[in-house]
Amino acid sequence: MGATFGTSQYVVKPTGEPPGLSRRVPRGNKPRGLPSNPSIRMSRWETDILGDLIHAKRECLLQLHDLGRRQRALIDDGDLTGLLDLLAAKQKPLSQLQRVERALDPFRRQDHEQRTWRTPEARARCAAVLQQCAALLAEVMHQEKYCEEVLLRRREEAASRLQGAHLAGQARQAYRPDPTLPISQVDLSSEQ
Repeated sequence: MGATFGTSQYVVKPTGEPPGLSRRVPRGNKPRGLPSNPSIRMSRWETDILGDLIHAKRECLLQLHDLGRRQRALIDDGDLTGLLDLLAAKQKPLSQLQRVERALDPFRRQDHEQRTWRTPEARARCAAVLQQCAALLAEVMHQEKYCEEVLLRRREEAASRLQGAHLAGQARQAYRPDPTLPISQVDLSSEQ
């Protein structure tokens, strides 16, 4: 399965796992031979791996953004069954994003100015994708906040309606005759 980012072709594992996750990221900036993962068939620089991981992060965030839009629509429609199905489906891209973030950890400890890129254009493309990731993450977080607020408000409304129904039931019970009390009779006949 190939994925195209910009003008480059990257070979991705069939499982959908982001490239570069099955092996350790090299510490140096020297070109490496074929990686231990045979599904990636090119000489790899550390910055190539970084670029692949950032592209994989963007793909995860795009999936989460799309799922977030559908989640909002389901919440607005009140479709709780569809919402539960969507939340279950959301776990896969969330787990994949966590794996990508863990794979990016070694790069966070590096001085980004010391990295050697194949070309300045590759560095610029990677920086642009990273900015897209930041914007997508902000949108995903905004979607989640909105959905949480709507669901909390609906929960409070439902609790209020249930409380009102309970109080109405209690009032109805108060006006029902108690079957355990003796029935009293009133003599309305008049004697003259």
